[in-house]
Formats: sequence, C-alpha cells, structure tokens
Amino acid sequence: METTTAFVGLECVDCGATFDAEEHHRCPDCGGLLDPQYAYDEIDLDSETLASRPFESMWRYEELLPFPHASAVSMAEGATPLVECPTLAAELGVDRVLIKDESRNPTGAAVDRGQSLAVTATTHHNAETVTLASPGNGGQSAAAYAGRAGLESTVYLPSRSSFTTKAMVNVHGGEMSVVGGRFDDALAAYEEGLAEHDDRYSLQSFTTPYRHEGMKTILYEIVEQLEWDVPDIICYPTGSGTGIVGLAKATRELETLGLIEDQPALYATQADGCAPIVEAYEAGDDEITPTEHPDTICGDLEIPDPAGGSWALEAIRRTDGGAIALEDQDILEAGVQVAANEGLECAPSSATAAAGAWELTGTFDGDETIVLVNTAAGSKEADVLRSHLMSQGI
Repeated sequence: METTTAFVGLECVDCGATFDAEEHHRCPDCGGLLDPQYAYDEIDLDSETLASRPFESMWRYEELLPFPHASAVSMAEGATPLVECPTLAAELGVDRVLIKDESRNPTGAAVDRGQSLAVTATTHHNAETVTLASPGNGGQSAAAYAGRAGLESTVYLPSRSSFTTKAMVNVHGGEMSVVGGRFDDALAAYEEGLAEHDDRYSLQSFTTPYRHEGMKTILYEIVEQLEWDVPDIICYPTGSGTGIVGLAKATRELETLGLIEDQPALYATQADGCAPIVEAYEAGDDEITPTEHPDTICGDLEIPDPAGGSWALEAIRRTDGGAIALEDQDILEAGVQVAANEGLECAPSSATAAAGAWELTGTFDGDETIVLVNTAAGSKEADVLRSHLMSQGI
C-alpha cells in the first residue's frame, strides 16, 4: 500500500491500540473508531510552501493525508471559496462573517472531501464494491467517486431523501435501495446487506477512518484563506459528527506544526427535532443518548445516534465551543435570508449554521470573525425552501 511519508497508521480512539494501514475499518480489539496518525516531526510544511502551490484541491495538503495525491481518486474537491458576507456581519453585530461555500464541490456538498479520501483507501485495499447508508448527500457523493474509480456502489437511502439526490445516485451508476422510513431504517438495511455480502467495502461515516480525515482540510483552507488568522467561531451543521471531528483535528495539527497559535470555538448546529449532540452537551454528558423520535425538515442532519457523537462532544468542549439546536422554521428562514441578502444558496441542513449564528447574537463583543460552513447546495432541496416562502404567502 502506497502511503505518504509521515503517515504511520491508525489508532483506536477508545482503547489506544495501533494498527498499520492494512486495517481499514473499526478497531478489531474493541470495536472503537480508528483515527489516522502521523509523525508530525517528519512533516516540513510552512505557509510559504503552501502559498507556492496552486489552490486547486484539498490534495495540496498531501503531507497531512494518508495517501499521496498521485494515487488519489479526486475530482478537484476542496479549494472552495470563503465568501465575505457584510450584511450578515452587520445584522449579527460582528466585524466579519464569512461563508465557507462547500456547495462548490463536485457533487455540491462538503462530503466530497471525505469520500475522495475514503474511496482512495478503497482502491488501495483492492475492493470492487463500496456501500453505505446515507440521509442523502453522502450516498450521492459515494456513487460519484465510486464511478470515478471504476467501482460498483450500493447505496441505501431513506425514502425521504431528495429527488435530486436519489436521481444522481443512479446517474452516477450506483445501485440504489430506497428504504421506507428514515435514516435508521436505511442503516438497518445497509447492515443487513453488508452481512450478506462480505466483499463490500464500507464507506459509512466512522466505520471507515478516512471520511473525517478528508473533512479536516476545510479548516486548513479557512485559516490559509484568512492569511493564517484563526476565526473566533466556526458554525458547522452536524449530523454524524465528521465535520466537527475533522475541524478539531486540523486545529491540533496546525498548532503542532507551528502554523497557528489559537483555535476557533467550534459550534455544532443541529435541528431541534434531532439534536442528540446538543442534548448531551447541555446535560454535561460524555455519551450520546439517541433521539427516540427524530423529526426535522433537515434530512441530512436527521441522524438520531451519530457514530461520532461522543468524539464531537469532546471536540466542542476542547475548543470552548458549543452546540445549538434550532427550530425548523428558523432554519428555513435563515436559508432564505442568506440567499436573499448574500446571494449564496444553502440547503436546509446547511442553513443551521447561519441560524446558529443568529442564535448567538447578544453574546458577541463586536470584533469577532465568524465562519459559517455551507455544507450543501441549496439547489439539492430548492423545493423545501420555496415551500417555506409559499407558506408565508410569498
């Protein structure tokens, strides 16, 4: 297996056991989540070196990823713009608000970063078929990257996934199983299928150790685009936890390399109809209690028992951040206001970041720089946003 120089293998976040890169899913000793590890003293990377490289994809940070760019299954994911939003800044009463617009990725979502890395790992393990359950965007992305790599894909989606997402799984050549009910029902069907077909390689969040690893490149880009200043707050729409976990890891890595001195406060934003991370955070718990009856318009965040929930809680607390639950109506209104005033299109789940920032109004000093991560394109669920307007007679 070809890996980058500093990549030393995988470590279980629960029991601390270490494994080489041939191990590719959960810890075989305790079932815990695995995290890629690096010999950071072997990484020679500074701001000048990065400035000399084209800002073309997340693979420009090759030294901090497990596999070399030359072997990557990539469609130039990453290198997304960080857009100034002066109207939002004025409304929130802060110095700057910027939106990291992940809708510019190949399939219109941040998950492309993680899928690029996870599917690259799949090719190194000589698998032929990938599989996962997803609320929507992850399934579309998996089918796209599998097609790029010449692999078969089997995707389990809940029936409530958007028409666009379901259509594009098939367009990318994926085999789609639409499961009646919600994400948990799709997850159960995926697990049943995985048990029946042991030749399938799982791309499930945190089952593969590489999806959160791809997501960390969002933070690298944010601080580099801010000329190595660290934003005060980053609001990230949170379902399984891959984004928050990835951002927190990137912060530690850049500190270790001496590229930054401070860390942003990470805020996980969720819909109140399915907010297990928020509930655990507010209760002071270290473990997640699954949401018994999830119900939110934000389908991509409707994950009642997030695999990375406890890990995300740790990340939030370590960065002095927080977790915020928003009502569906406030989320939809935030998405509409961002589009109307700043021109950027956010899917409903993505709009929780803006809604969360509005919820924090009154706690700011006025000199903050706030980054909102737009995790998916509004065009994926434009009908939901339009229906919100129609309900108001617009």
